[in-house]
Amino acid sequence: MMDRETLLATLVSLLEEEMGEGFHHLEETTDLREGLGLDSVDVVGLVMRVEHQFRIRLAMEELMEVKRVGQLLDLVEAKLAAKDGVIIAAMNDMRTSAA
Repeated sequence: MMDRETLLATLVSLLEEEMGEGFHHLEETTDLREGLGLDSVDVVGLVMRVEHQFRIRLAMEELMEVKRVGQLLDLVEAKLAAKDGVIIAAMNDMRTSAA
């Protein structure tokens, strides 16, 4: 799984692509809307980029709780860990079936 620094760097890159401007000093405590000046359309675009980049789905209920950059990172990390867990379980099932 990706470490948190790499995850943050990827998020910065996706945000810069979405907004067309640089976000060089992004911190985990930064508010997504007020601190970055994102409106609802910007947030939807960012979420779509995150989902595509990491091949995950972020539910609206989960996103309603996300206010800061660190919270978005936590959510993405949890989704990636769950996805990794499913892949590992599937591989173990395949090994068990083959034996």
